[in-house]
Amino acid sequence: MDLQSAIDEFLEYCELDKNLSQRTVRMYSYYLRFFEQWMAKTTDKKPETIDVETIDEKTVRSFRLYLARSYKNPHKGAIKRQTQNYFLVALRSFFRYLIKNKHKVMAPEMIELGKQADRTIKFLEPEQLERLFRAVDTSDILGVRDKAILEVLFSTGLRVSELAGLNRDQVNLTSGEFGVVGKGGKARVVFLSDRAKETLQTYLNKRSDPYRPLFIRYSGPTPSKELTDEKMRLSVRSIQRMIEKYRKRANILFPIGPHVLRHSYATDLLSHGADLRSVQEMLGHKNIATTQIYTHVTNVRLKEVHEKYHSGNKNNQ
Repeated sequence: MDLQSAIDEFLEYCELDKNLSQRTVRMYSYYLRFFEQWMAKTTDKKPETIDVETIDEKTVRSFRLYLARSYKNPHKGAIKRQTQNYFLVALRSFFRYLIKNKHKVMAPEMIELGKQADRTIKFLEPEQLERLFRAVDTSDILGVRDKAILEVLFSTGLRVSELAGLNRDQVNLTSGEFGVVGKGGKARVVFLSDRAKETLQTYLNKRSDPYRPLFIRYSGPTPSKELTDEKMRLSVRSIQRMIEKYRKRANILFPIGPHVLRHSYATDLLSHGADLRSVQEMLGHKNIATTQIYTHVTNVRLKEVHEKYHSGNKNNQ
């Protein structure tokens, strides 16, 4: 099978059979089309004439060297090791699909990912969180909405796309819990704190519009019959800009965004005694390894255990 047709079929499989999100399919398309173009340039052949069964370990290694040493993104320059790995992960999935469909291609396990340095994450300390919340002027509905967004993000650990996609009828303010479908179609339940419930209820009480989205915009075209629910829905980008505005007002010195509030949510749970498995479920992580990035909390707790129980410590009991 030729490379171009194989990629086309794989992307259709991802969308129709695997039911992956449009964003994931777009990213697979980007990484694989990039590889396709590199192959065409390297072999001086058109993609429709390149047989996928001719792609071997030597080919993939040459591609890795190109990503690591030669390629420069027009806007960002040399690409990071983690980004290089995204290309390799896409190739692994692609070859796994080809093997499933009886094509004699290299084993995906032969594509090793580059070792990365441990991730460091940004999160807000309790005092910084309070400063951020206090920075919101709630004298009008715009401020009430913004305060509710911040409280809901910190209370639930939602990804910003999950938050932006919420509708009013999804959220149960009585029980303080509701379901969301996250990455890879993985469903989970998230929970509202008492403060988040109160803030969100205040915002909803002030609304008299008929629109379904939980959070709507208050700028742009004047509401009219032509405006649909989706046109009134607050965008991900607007939420990001809003958080940056209050970050500056709160005098927090490093850039933050919705994901920093997600990290702060996980940090808060772990530092108050939650176990890693529970936090994994609440974040919607597929693998526990992803949740283990919060070593800044778990390492502190390990030290406390060592100090309390190790026989070499004089004050332990």
